Amino acid sequence: MAKAVIAIAGSSGLIGSALTAALRAADHDVLRIVRRTPANSEELHWNPESGEFDPDALTDVDVVVNLCGVNIGQRRWSGAFKQSLRDSRLAPTEVLAAAVADAGVGTLINASAVGYYGHTRDRVVDESDAAGRGFLAQLCVDWEAATLPAQYEGVRVVLARTGLVLAPSGGALRMMRPVFSVGLGARLGSGRQYMSWISLEDEVRALLFAISHPTLSGPVNLTGPAPVTNAEFTTAFGRAVNRPTPMAVPGFAVRAALGEFADEGLLTGQRAIPTALEQAGFQFHHNTIGEALAYATARREQD
Repeated sequence: MAKAVIAIAGSSGLIGSALTAALRAADHDVLRIVRRTPANSEELHWNPESGEFDPDALTDVDVVVNLCGVNIGQRRWSGAFKQSLRDSRLAPTEVLAAAVADAGVGTLINASAVGYYGHTRDRVVDESDAAGRGFLAQLCVDWEAATLPAQYEGVRVVLARTGLVLAPSGGALRMMRPVFSVGLGARLGSGRQYMSWISLEDEVRALLFAISHPTLSGPVNLTGPAPVTNAEFTTAFGRAVNRPTPMAVPGFAVRAALGEFADEGLLTGQRAIPTALEQAGFQFHHNTIGEALAYATARREQD
């Protein structure tokens, strides 16, 4: 890919930080879209809550990447927190989609999630499948719909439906690893619910691939090629940290501890596969859950 100017909203998060570093390493110019007063010429100011963002700031930008959104597992769900999950995704996307359309930016890469598919049980799903049911599925539907102003103006929009990101530091493994490392890792509920995962390295590589491949557009599952059940994930994680995982946490206990999030995000899941990516020629570095967890845990031990 030729040198490009790429603006990123949500650049300070787990994925955004890694993507920013990878783009700069590849000699692209990266502009960070920030809420605070810009510290230098590589930052653009906006206030998505008030709709404040000057489209002229994107005049020379080739690609906008939107990774904004409060972590769904950040705290126990309440009505107010669920609203924050929506507000932190929909308002920024609406503002960016309008700005991208006005400025004539060629490409918008917009975050979404495999939660779009709802609870799929054993059914394999890909980008051709319809949305599922539930709060997270509807959130993803509305999140993706917020990009329509850009799509209507002919912008290439990639809807990056990401699974569970497995990273050497940060993300879900940061909270899970201490439990597994002392031999207390356990499957959740029946353990039969599927988990669609991707290593952070492949997540960043897939985003770079989406940026540089103009034929790729619409929904794209950013997930590894072999989703696993929660029980399989638990066993693999235990193996990666060399600890047994014989226990199970009953579903009622997970619900008692985490409320509605238990049913939406832990005791249900998606068996999603990356059809669009693979058909476009993308090749994963980590094809199995064992490979991804070995990458994530080995790096942590070296730090």
